[in-house]
Amino acid sequence: MHALGPFLADGSGPPPVAVAVSGGGDSLCLAWLARHWRPTLLALVVDHGLRAESAQEARWTVERLRHMSLTARLLTLTDLPYGPGIAARARQARYAALAQACQDAGCVDLLLGHQADDQAETACMRERAGSGPDGLAAMGWVSMRPGLRLIRPLLDVSRQALRTTLTAAGEPWVDDPSNDDRRAERVRVRQTLHQQPHLRDQYWHMAMQAGAGRMRQMVAMAGVLARQVSLSPLGWARLGATLPEPAVLASLLRAVGGMAYPPAPAAVARLHTAGQAATLGGARLTRWQGQWYLVREQAAIAPPQPARVGLVWDNRFQLVAMPALASTRPDVSIGACGSGLPRAARQGWPALFCATLPAVWQGGRRVAVPHLGLAEAGWAGADIAFHPPGVVTGGSLHGGSGGWAEQYVCPAY
Repeated sequence: MHALGPFLADGSGPPPVAVAVSGGGDSLCLAWLARHWRPTLLALVVDHGLRAESAQEARWTVERLRHMSLTARLLTLTDLPYGPGIAARARQARYAALAQACQDAGCVDLLLGHQADDQAETACMRERAGSGPDGLAAMGWVSMRPGLRLIRPLLDVSRQALRTTLTAAGEPWVDDPSNDDRRAERVRVRQTLHQQPHLRDQYWHMAMQAGAGRMRQMVAMAGVLARQVSLSPLGWARLGATLPEPAVLASLLRAVGGMAYPPAPAAVARLHTAGQAATLGGARLTRWQGQWYLVREQAAIAPPQPARVGLVWDNRFQLVAMPALASTRPDVSIGACGSGLPRAARQGWPALFCATLPAVWQGGRRVAVPHLGLAEAGWAGADIAFHPPGVVTGGSLHGGSGGWAEQYVCPAY
């Protein structure tokens, strides 16, 4: 755990480290182990409601965690309609609920129970899908979400070892029957690798080796970013007089475009080779004052959304605070600034750039553009922070344990 830190101090003052617990053998063993690591933890149990037994199992899990002297909180998902892609939607909703619970509790670290068999399965699936080296690195020991580190301490521990540990400790667990449903690709891969342990080990080692290569690439990327690139809190990036290499460009496209994942490597390579203004991944590559810039593509910007503190608009900007006046005006929203700002108000930036800024709207009238310090009377308290969905430097930790301290790049937005 020390190698996966730093962590906030343990005790009643700082927020706790959170642990995601499903009630299965992996996550329940993670909670049992974490309880021996530090006493101040918050266990989060998500009831996805996809099976009739899920509510009872979630309540049972909460009771087991409390029996372990852990503080446990139950999170219930109520809006997951059945249909195609339900597993992926349930996973996204589960992570969203966990992230929101961590934000509410002030937690900046969330422990996840993925283990070595999961890692091998992921590497195998990605190889079959034709993933590049980054994909073959599979899951990271540490990966970043806005304001939250996802930490997987068990990636070198087998599924069997975790269950053996729980059995020795006299701790029961719940087996989800969906883990045996062969309609899911992961289940078929899991069963194949279980029957061929040598193949499972090969995939695990492949993930570790690919992860080490990814870490070397991230270190090199951080150096390029530090020397050449400036990512503005206004939501755009100055790239320099020449375009940075495709890997750096892809990471910046993801941040400026508000995308969960960067564009396809081949598309980024074509953009880099062409070396001319274009759009890709929700971002616009343009040249201004002898420098290349990435700005948000106006046609891809999200529509206005009702203003509420905590709102993430356009998947890039978070509403941090609103003036008291807003609470009495039901027709307040956050949307794109758009055109019409006078030159003097733009602080020297082009109209194309400023049109992509978030603005506060009330009754169809733009009343504040916080990033430019513009506000009508009573609206000066609005605060909106640039909060892209992923960190530009990657912020993740992959590969084997050797050289972690030298390779881990501190996350930077």
